[in-house]
Amino acid sequence: MENQINEIKSKIDIVEFLGNFISLKKAGRNFKSVCPFHQEKTPSFVVSPERQIWHCFGACQEGGDIIRFLMKWENITFYEALRELAEKAGVPLARVSVQDASWKRKERLMRMNLLAADFFHYILMKTPFGKTCREYLKTREIHDKIAKTFQLGYAPQSWDSLLKFLVKKKFTSSELLEAGLVTRGEKGGVYDRFRGRLMFPLKDVRGNIVGFSGRVLTSGSDAAKYVNSPETLLYHKRETLYGMHLAKEAIRREKNVILVEGEFDMISPFQHGIENIVAIKGSAVTREQFMLIKRYTASITLALDADTAGIEAMKRGIEESEELDLEVGVVSFDFAKDPDEAVRKDEQKFKKAISKPIPIYDFLIDVAAKQYPMDDPFHKKKIGDEVIPFIARIRNPIVQSYYVKKLSHLLDVSESSVEKLMRQSKFRKVKERISPIILKTDSKQRELVLQTYVLSMLFQSNDPYTQMGKLFGPILSISDFSIVSYQKILEAFNAFQKKFPKKYDTNSFVATLPSELKSTFDEIYLFAANEQEFESEHIEKLALELRRFSLKRALQEILSCEDQKKGDMQDKLLELSDALKKVEKNLNSL
Repeated sequence: MENQINEIKSKIDIVEFLGNFISLKKAGRNFKSVCPFHQEKTPSFVVSPERQIWHCFGACQEGGDIIRFLMKWENITFYEALRELAEKAGVPLARVSVQDASWKRKERLMRMNLLAADFFHYILMKTPFGKTCREYLKTREIHDKIAKTFQLGYAPQSWDSLLKFLVKKKFTSSELLEAGLVTRGEKGGVYDRFRGRLMFPLKDVRGNIVGFSGRVLTSGSDAAKYVNSPETLLYHKRETLYGMHLAKEAIRREKNVILVEGEFDMISPFQHGIENIVAIKGSAVTREQFMLIKRYTASITLALDADTAGIEAMKRGIEESEELDLEVGVVSFDFAKDPDEAVRKDEQKFKKAISKPIPIYDFLIDVAAKQYPMDDPFHKKKIGDEVIPFIARIRNPIVQSYYVKKLSHLLDVSESSVEKLMRQSKFRKVKERISPIILKTDSKQRELVLQTYVLSMLFQSNDPYTQMGKLFGPILSISDFSIVSYQKILEAFNAFQKKFPKKYDTNSFVATLPSELKSTFDEIYLFAANEQEFESEHIEKLALELRRFSLKRALQEILSCEDQKKGDMQDKLLELSDALKKVEKNLNSL
């Protein structure tokens, strides 16, 4: 297995692969990006083509190889990631007798969901029980071909038909509960979660069924309009976009995605040939959904319901879209209440509308202007209150300047008035973020950062052997590093140099390290690419500062001893004091 993993890594370049998901920029011998796994504005995500590794030096502190990246990006198990990369690299995987437990559970849940979907689809298409639902789909103008494409189904009005079916397939009640296909009653028994509903299988980007959504067939019912799968090992509402498995290639091709609410709003346009379309569940657009979309395009057309909930959903998505550098436009229909009705009512008019979305900030200004139409100072103030916080978040200065001018013209005020309110808005936001934080300089923290940076520069240098000779002996010793793992890495480096004195190779050196030190080395190795504070400093000066920290630490240890022990260490105390004075003098001369 280890040989296969190494072969896969050797055939897939990590920079090229990660570049399909995130924007990487050259930084010396490494590459950098904003970390895709947490929110940040300053790039802290570093990739090494030489070591074929990545590490985030920001908030999440994650790191690893190409397999670990895919696991985290797709939220999949080690075995799933390995299998996908093996297929990409053209490396046949030997039969693995023991796969990881998480993958086995997920595989079992996916098998259950597939059988449930087949069960519902058969009931809809082939049995008398599905007749009412088939008639309902006709009223929604959904063709049989599309019903098959989306694997639509019908859950019969029964308490245990699916339960009995899956138990016969050797699944247990506890497994069905875990999958969210059944629910437990007040008396402890279990029964089908979905009953008497049109069923929409919810699929991930690979087409695996992760959950279900069930819709009632009649309006005015006391029952909830939709019943959805609960959060499970497979299904996470915040990460799911309905139809993405069918739409992803069209999204890539069109370089745009149309984002709608609900399954029918996605299915109806798809049936009319509009394939670059996906649906959210509910009205909230999440960061996770934006991240999924960004794998395929940076251009989004929102076609959400133009009601209060839809407008609020658009507003909530603005900050996330700015953070992820997405271009968002909005489409609204004045001849229909939603995309499903619009495309069925007038296909050409619908297609014309989605081809000409208006930028989201224009949409927000228009909404606010309609909400406060009176030409008086108080309505103008309310328009400013509504719109300015969003314009203040625009990162691109050209785009922001455009909307400052547009808003000042609408309100008939100076641009400086709008800019002043923007500054106030930004100040309030910053104040909210930093008010609970006490900022202070921590010399201990600086010493630890310096130790990591100096080692990183050593191993990133063109000739680590020569760099080692310049720093260690003339300035530093291994004992100057307070972190034990750093001392062990330096000792291993000395041993490696003695064994291979002519040529240094990073990967060969790492192979000699014990497993517990390899991840530490990888983090050290990439650290300098992310640390901008010391970029303009000479490495010798930083080494001297590190030596000063070490000497002060040693002096403090002696001074904190009992008086009797202090007396026995007078010579050492004087020696350290003299050494500190020399270091201070050398630092001052630089």
